[in-house]
Amino acid sequence: MKRLGHSEDGARGPRPQVLIALWGAGLVLFNFPMLIVWNADATVFGLPLLPVALFTIWAGLIAALAYASESRRDRGGAARRRHPPEEGTGHERGA
Repeated sequence: MKRLGHSEDGARGPRPQVLIALWGAGLVLFNFPMLIVWNADATVFGLPLLPVALFTIWAGLIAALAYASESRRDRGGAARRRHPPEEGTGHERGA
């Protein structure tokens, strides 16, 4: 099963497209028009909305990067592909 953000060639880490998408999301979310949206006289659990929103967006981008960078081995996909197939299963090379 192909995981989001992983390349086909078995290279570890996220694909460059995922990194560019996360960078773009950070650029949009931390830039002027979006900051005006969060600059309101509101509080979240007694804290001003702007710092809470900035921290939440920052943490979300880090979580998305961590998910995209996660090793496929943790899901069991690469561990199964790493071992050659057993003989007689019809999956040998040249069969």
